[in-house]
Amino acid sequence: MSTDYLVKALAFDGGIRAYAVRSTETVGEVQRRHHMWPTATAALGRTISATVMMGSMLKGEDKLTVKIQGDGSLGPMVVDADARGNVRGYATNPQTHVPLNDQNKLDVRGVVGTEGTLSIIKDLGLKDYFTGQVPLISGEIAEDFTQYFVVSEQIPSAVALGVLVNPDNTVKASGGFILQVMPGATDETITHLEKKLSNVTPISTLIDQGLTPEEVLIEVLGEENMEFLGTTDVRFECECSRERFGNAIQSLGQQEVQAMIDEDHGAEAQCHFCLETYQYSEEDLQQFIDNMSSAED
Repeated sequence: MSTDYLVKALAFDGGIRAYAVRSTETVGEVQRRHHMWPTATAALGRTISATVMMGSMLKGEDKLTVKIQGDGSLGPMVVDADARGNVRGYATNPQTHVPLNDQNKLDVRGVVGTEGTLSIIKDLGLKDYFTGQVPLISGEIAEDFTQYFVVSEQIPSAVALGVLVNPDNTVKASGGFILQVMPGATDETITHLEKKLSNVTPISTLIDQGLTPEEVLIEVLGEENMEFLGTTDVRFECECSRERFGNAIQSLGQQEVQAMIDEDHGAEAQCHFCLETYQYSEEDLQQFIDNMSSAED
């Protein structure tokens, strides 16, 4: 049973929309599956927290994919989330680590890079996908999401993300919050918020101290200003399956599948997200060819 969840709230009479998440176990699961090293875990963990909060802004069956492609040694990161708190993600080079930065913290920018893009693709169940893309401005992830909201969605936002990693590479604490300024926000509210954010305790420390997502928002916004709207459980969930990969193999066409039989006497497919491996025997592949032939008749 995961203790990870996110909370949605309004503050200052609807002038601020707020989200906060504890993602410690979810990021821990990704770290274990991919045997990730600390700085890679911090980079992907921050992206997972941001993406699952963005997922909670969606409705029903809608989904989104975040891709961060920087010029650092980590390579591209891809994270998927939906409106129900399901999230999955991977980094291309999970065994990436660099020395601590000059603040003695994990150097996320050092592995992500500072040149590149943050892309967000929303699948809103329509024919077209909504895609937004912004250049990376820091490689620290939170600032890059802040930039995305301002540029792509025209919503002034504050994003805080953090991951603490234990000496044995396991995840000690992970979480984040997103605050968004709504059209009705007063100048007074915005000034109050800017002042509070300038000296707020790092989010990973708050989570590590045992604060719940609600308590994190109270810490930042003040209890008297909050109206909590609801919570959503957060979990690592991969939707890969043997059938799905089988369909992907069939989509390669008869010639390609025949070559797998002739050259490799079978096929193996591995999911990037969860590292589950699926084996297909020569008989399985022959069945795919038969399916394709009968579909053409």
